[in-house]
Amino acid sequence: MNIAITLNGSIDTDEVIEIYRANAWSSADKPLELMAALRNSHSLVTARITGKLVGLGNAISDGHLVVYFPHMLVHPDFQRRGVGQRMMACMLERYADFHQQMLTADGDAVLFYERLGFARAGATVPMWIYAGTEH
Repeated sequence: MNIAITLNGSIDTDEVIEIYRANAWSSADKPLELMAALRNSHSLVTARITGKLVGLGNAISDGHLVVYFPHMLVHPDFQRRGVGQRMMACMLERYADFHQQMLTADGDAVLFYERLGFARAGATVPMWIYAGTEH
C-alpha cells in the first residue's frame, strides 16, 4: 500500500466531510467552520492512497513553544495500517523542538498515542467547554 503523506497539502470539503462522518465526529455537521479551521491551522497533514484522502490531522500552535494536535482521523477502512502513525510521525518531526506537544485522546486513541510517546501530564485533569454531543 503506497501512502502519500503531505504536510500542508490541499483538501476538498467533500473528501474531508466523508472522513469525519465515517468516524462519527460531530464537527462534520459544521462543514464551513470545519474547513476554515483546518485550512487556518498552523499545520495540516494528509494521507492519500492513489489520490484518495484516507487521513488527516492538524496542529494549532504559537509557532515557537507550544503545539496542540486537535484532530487526527483515518478513514475506518484504512485504520490499523500505519496511516495514523505515519501522519503523527510527520507532525512530531515538524514540532520536535517545541517545549510542549499536547493533545486530548479517549478510547482506543489513548493507546495509539501512548505508543507514540505521549503520556498523561502529571496530575493534570482534562477540562473543556464543549458544544458536541458524542462525549
